[in-house]
Amino acid sequence: MRSELGAALASCRGAFIAIGLVSGLSNVLMLTGAMFMLEIYDRVLPSRSVPTLVGIAILAAGLYAAQGMLDLIRSRVLVRIGSALDEDVSGRVFDTILRLPMKVGKVGDGLQPLRDLDSVRSFLSGLGPIALFDLPWLPLYIGICYLLHPWLGYTALGGAIILIALTLVTEMLTRRPTKAASSFAVSRSQLAQAGHRNAEAIVAMGMVGHMVHRWAEANRQYMAGQWSASDVVGGLGAVSKVLRMMLQSAMLGVGAFLVILQDATAGIIIAGSILAARALAPVDLAIAHWKAFAACRQSWQRLNKLLAMLPSERPTMLLPAPREKLTLENASASPPGSAKLVLQDVSFKLERGNALGVIGPTGSGKSSLARLLVGVWPPARGKVRLDGCTFDQWSSEVLGTHIGYLPQDVELLTGTVAQNIARFESEPDPKAILAAAKAAGVHELITELGEGYKMQVGERGEAISAGQAQRIALARALYRDPFLVVLDEPNSNLDAAGDEALTKAILGVRARGGIVIVIAHRPSAIAGVDLLLMLNQGRVQAFGPKDEVLSKVLQRDAPPPPRPLKVVSEKGNASS
Repeated sequence: MRSELGAALASCRGAFIAIGLVSGLSNVLMLTGAMFMLEIYDRVLPSRSVPTLVGIAILAAGLYAAQGMLDLIRSRVLVRIGSALDEDVSGRVFDTILRLPMKVGKVGDGLQPLRDLDSVRSFLSGLGPIALFDLPWLPLYIGICYLLHPWLGYTALGGAIILIALTLVTEMLTRRPTKAASSFAVSRSQLAQAGHRNAEAIVAMGMVGHMVHRWAEANRQYMAGQWSASDVVGGLGAVSKVLRMMLQSAMLGVGAFLVILQDATAGIIIAGSILAARALAPVDLAIAHWKAFAACRQSWQRLNKLLAMLPSERPTMLLPAPREKLTLENASASPPGSAKLVLQDVSFKLERGNALGVIGPTGSGKSSLARLLVGVWPPARGKVRLDGCTFDQWSSEVLGTHIGYLPQDVELLTGTVAQNIARFESEPDPKAILAAAKAAGVHELITELGEGYKMQVGERGEAISAGQAQRIALARALYRDPFLVVLDEPNSNLDAAGDEALTKAILGVRARGGIVIVIAHRPSAIAGVDLLLMLNQGRVQAFGPKDEVLSKVLQRDAPPPPRPLKVVSEKGNASS
């Protein structure tokens, strides 16, 4: 079965056929120099005919111009093939970048697939493919050398065999160092990204020197891998260049010997030398670009593996919007890439208008439950249903319109406040943006910002405070009135006014018939809920009306009553 990358490249089949035809014409025109020198030595010089010289020169100039035009067309078509491949699969590659952490967790360099796609596109748009298109024409030049004289053909064939063998050696010797350099590049990139994300803590706690030392070591390993691959390619490239020059000289020497024996003319000497050089030029070019070819091949393999692991979503039947209930049936969950269950056999049912608070100690599985409820983590076993339908019966795009989610670690995306609230819809509804902001109680706060809804929040939302970001993210969760709203520690950065706005938002969702689930550490976050779920070590400890569950928790956590004191008198009588 053809891979997605293979299918995208196959769609450019017509362009590749055109390049093959252009390459054929270009390689035929490459004979111009050899034939020109042959005519000069064998016709013009013996006859001393100036008109013949002028005519041959004009013809050669026209052929050279045609060859230059064909080479220009070939290079431009290759650039457009690379761009077409990028356009066809870049969306899918970015889709996998977003979905991969949900599949295997946040491991490795998240941007590596984009770099792999850039590597493939750059190779397709460069000189490497030109060498591959020219290599099949090598027998033509060797055959013409043989027609000039068999000895010249044998000499050229021997040189070609040596250089082809050198190409195979290049392949074997560069595979391992190129792979190692790629691995070290990923490690170095991860370290740089971690340093950038945690720059404030690193500087504040005097960790700069330690991080610089770690960077130097990672960079040294990366450079060592690069040096190893470059040394192999550079060394073999130098050898191939020397061999090609030696072959040209050998062709001249063999030709001179043939002239002495009167088996060839002087023109054949020069023509044979030019033809041999042209025959081996694609081999030399292939060796020079072998490092890029090896990197492209590794990128191609990684991308194919990634796209196969995360296939594109199949179209699903459009289901009616959920309006009635949320049900968990013995649902268990584990983090992506791990087999350890962090939630086990969680079951409950919520009707429209319910608001559920989820409490429990640190590490009890509260945030894991939130990820399960919004479909970020698929259930390891059991079911999560909206109006009786499991999440996999919806496409992720459609399901997302019915869910509002405020994660524990809030991070707004680069763009305006309005774009963030509208979830970066291409055609957002201004009335829905305004309604979401008012429902979250953040409209007045936004209008007090420098440019209001048009204000740029900056990279990762750094232009606004953590509390402002959390309240804007709450408005994003409420955009277009989703049926299920999941809030993970929604008041961790809020003041008293923010807590009040949060409670009003929860009550507003309940009033319009939605369902709210609040993951809480602070009691103020559950002021607007009517039901409470207590988790401990991934299991449900209590579920029911809020007051009943809280009373059970308080009774369980209450200290035992003190024992009555016994007073012992001097006579040994005890009294209490």
